[in-house]
Amino acid sequence: MHTVSPAIDKKRTLNRAIAASVVGNTLEWYDFFLYATAAALVFGDLFFPVGADPLVNTLVSFAGYAVGFAARPLGGLVFGHVGDKYGRKASLFWTLAIMGLATFLIGLLPTFAQIGIWAPIALVLLRVLQGIAAGGEWGGGVLLITENAPARREGLFGALSQTGVGLGFVLSTFAFYLAGLLPHDDFVSWGWRVPFLVSISIFGVGLFIRFRVSETSDFQAAEADAPLHAPLVEVLRKHPRELLVGIGARLAETCGSHLFVTFALAYGKAVGAEVDTLVLGVTLGMLADSLMMPVFGALSDRFGRRPVYMFGALAMAAFAYPFFLMLESGSTGVILLAFIIGNGLCHAAMIGVQPAMYSEMFSARVRYSGLAMAHEVSSLIVGFSPLIATALYAHYRSPIPVALFLGAICLISASSLMLWRHAR
Repeated sequence: MHTVSPAIDKKRTLNRAIAASVVGNTLEWYDFFLYATAAALVFGDLFFPVGADPLVNTLVSFAGYAVGFAARPLGGLVFGHVGDKYGRKASLFWTLAIMGLATFLIGLLPTFAQIGIWAPIALVLLRVLQGIAAGGEWGGGVLLITENAPARREGLFGALSQTGVGLGFVLSTFAFYLAGLLPHDDFVSWGWRVPFLVSISIFGVGLFIRFRVSETSDFQAAEADAPLHAPLVEVLRKHPRELLVGIGARLAETCGSHLFVTFALAYGKAVGAEVDTLVLGVTLGMLADSLMMPVFGALSDRFGRRPVYMFGALAMAAFAYPFFLMLESGSTGVILLAFIIGNGLCHAAMIGVQPAMYSEMFSARVRYSGLAMAHEVSSLIVGFSPLIATALYAHYRSPIPVALFLGAICLISASSLMLWRHAR
């Protein structure tokens, strides 16, 4: 009888975990980021027409966008608990199912002109469901890989889980780029719905792949111990410093991503940049982000998590003002370069390190809850950053206050990293 060697079996398990994490994350975040692009481009006028100034409508639209981030800690709490008690697979099945259904329904919603106030109410409720699903997804997708990765290569392999996040954004913005090629009236009346509706056809692919993956080795080992009734309580009791470090460190990455992508679309429109150039810029920037994540993850295996992450936070603070100046340039090449540098260098240096860094902060029995809460509480804190940035620009009509806001957040993250006792 033919038997598979342990080394081959372990490699097969890792490959399936990588596929399940990357493909599942790509589909999940494709759905989540569709809202971000639509909020910047069309939702303000279609669902939140509160005034004659399009910038004000976009401002209100970003408030609805931020609600999804407010719901993410709830998703992290619920699905972190499920993932630590019942397994990573069970949690990831439900997050993908909820996200797929909510996104499809957004594509079917009537607009404010058709059903009045019920349109923005329904949109915000579906955004809440998206936020809950996203809050539970990130930690599980990370752990599928990091808990199966070879020793001393957790940074490289862990970063692969994040490429799904970047690729999801690339797919979502590219979908809107294609939809935007329609005549303007067609895009506004029905074209924007297509990217949301087609998500249902790829939803089953993610579920199929995730059904085939095994539970992680770390979870199976932790399951042999007495089960914890409240993993989050254990996180608060045994890992309070790590939780605070994780929350603080992620603020720069999250805030920078929102401003270099979502707010940048609205800002670029306001200063006269072509919408198709902006969407292409975001697409190229996130593609560069996805390609560079494993590079920075591998660098963190060699030089340590904290130095690489610190570089990303300080580089983002330094690049904040030049980024907005480049969007004002009117040059297609300069605008595209701004997105590539901001996302492919500054942002990638942080998000590529996060999976391994956060996994090392918490013990296996409570790791899903610890990762989820550190990740999602920070999302709640800076989830309103596109709203804040839009309000600052609407008031001052200058990018300087926005750049100073982002710079201050980056310095908070850099300071938080210094509090990590057992940093690699």
